[in-house]
Amino acid sequence: MSDKPVTSVDRLTAFAGTDLEDLCDAADAAIEAGGGFGWVKPPPRHVFESFWKGVLMVPERQLFIGRLDGTIAASAQLVKSARNNEAQAFSATLMSSFVAPWARGHGLAKMVTMAVEEAALASGVQMINLDIRETQTAAIQLYETLGYMRWGVHPHYARVDGKLIRGFYYCKFIDPSLEARPGMGGQS
Repeated sequence: MSDKPVTSVDRLTAFAGTDLEDLCDAADAAIEAGGGFGWVKPPPRHVFESFWKGVLMVPERQLFIGRLDGTIAASAQLVKSARNNEAQAFSATLMSSFVAPWARGHGLAKMVTMAVEEAALASGVQMINLDIRETQTAAIQLYETLGYMRWGVHPHYARVDGKLIRGFYYCKFIDPSLEARPGMGGQS
């Protein structure tokens, strides 16, 4: 019998059992470890619970969660363009991605990112955009390994503990047919 942890990734459409509590706990831990997705310090629990419940209510957002031995330990959101934004309907944004520190090293970040990409492609999205603090080096390495192209740097992207931090902007064509078109692959 193996003691290897069991990992899984799913799209979460409703909270069941301890899902909401687990998601808040994992996000709290990620924020405390410097991997926040906008937050520098974890918000009060009632604010966090309202945030996650709200994510499930927005039609343009899809919440993906990674589990380690059945407990939510990772998350990311696929955010599609508003319905009235026809010009950017081909693209979506990967947001609010994190893995709790106690669950790192099991491949959950890659699994969640791949699930977001697969769902995006299945729904007609052709490109994924994301942005990230320069301090999140493990995530940057993952995204670059998965083929995300850094296209920009914001010199004053975030303020953490009074210090301004740069941010990096990435994109990736997930529809392979687009990369073959002249001028579309980001290669020059």
